[in-house]
Amino acid sequence: MQIPENEIRLTHFAHGAGCGCKISPLILDEILKGNKTQNFPNLLVGNDSHDDAAVLLINGDEALISTSDFFTPIVDDPFLFGKIAAANALSDVYAMGGTPILALAILGWPVEKLPASLANQVIKGAIEVCKEAGIPLAGGHSIDAAEPFFGLSVNGTVKLIHLKRNDTLNEGDFLFMTKPIGIGILTTAAKRDQLQKEDEVHLHKYITQLNKFGAQLAKFDYVSAMTDITGFGLAGHLLEMLGKNELSAEIYADKIPLMPGLDYYLNKMIVPDATYRNWKAYHDQIQIEPNVNGTHMFQLLPDPQTNGGLLFSVKSESLNEIKSFLRANNLGDFAEPIGRIIGKAEKKVVVRVSKVY
Repeated sequence: MQIPENEIRLTHFAHGAGCGCKISPLILDEILKGNKTQNFPNLLVGNDSHDDAAVLLINGDEALISTSDFFTPIVDDPFLFGKIAAANALSDVYAMGGTPILALAILGWPVEKLPASLANQVIKGAIEVCKEAGIPLAGGHSIDAAEPFFGLSVNGTVKLIHLKRNDTLNEGDFLFMTKPIGIGILTTAAKRDQLQKEDEVHLHKYITQLNKFGAQLAKFDYVSAMTDITGFGLAGHLLEMLGKNELSAEIYADKIPLMPGLDYYLNKMIVPDATYRNWKAYHDQIQIEPNVNGTHMFQLLPDPQTNGGLLFSVKSESLNEIKSFLRANNLGDFAEPIGRIIGKAEKKVVVRVSKVY
């Protein structure tokens, strides 16, 4: 039996929310065990490095980027849900330095519980974001599902000289990010009816904002690696960047950009369930120094981001250059490094107070 539209809260129809519904890194590794991409001559990036998308060589100097991303509702407004899911899926192409060219919809809808008119609004939201990206939402596939979910399959292109991977870090590189942490915390507060109105404005701004900036960053040789921060949190996606490299990273606890008003929720211990799942998966790879607030790092480092910012590394000799570039492109709030790649330490990630550069 369907519920009247004015009484429906989409987030109440799903056990997870946004990228927080991703399968745990530990379980994902078990699923992929023995199922890594086989060798294909033109496949430049497969699933062996936990990168953002697959990349296939299509001619001598250009490649196709292909990705899919979908999740359960993270907000109650269906139009906004469609916008968020579309922006999040497009981000994987931008994170590899590419430009999207085509999108297809992926829709799961409990048709006996939720009216089709709400799904129509989800699609409308996605179309608006695709228009902003300059691409068509050209079709897709839908199923009758137990829980609502939505996302996109996206294709993009990139010149080989601009292709960015997530695991090509260098010792000494500085780490930057382009959006604040806290999206998971604020969406959880909203689901619990505790999100302050003034904070909702900031949340909606960042969670729908396209990561187009990745295509610009990719043109710089001094940007050595790039990814986007999504369901595994800042720490999880940094660990993916480090991969099997004989390198570690230091994160500056006092330099991590945070969503405005976040202290209110941190003090109330409002965190997503996925925060615990993420922390369990990789906490043994993280060292938090004694002068850092360990509770806050537990709340922030594994916070699952939906359509989070780009995380990228910059060669040390270009530090001033990237700072100037970020400031000139309205990203002055993110013009200080949040960490640095260092030689192999006892743990893969060391969290400490910042140094001055």
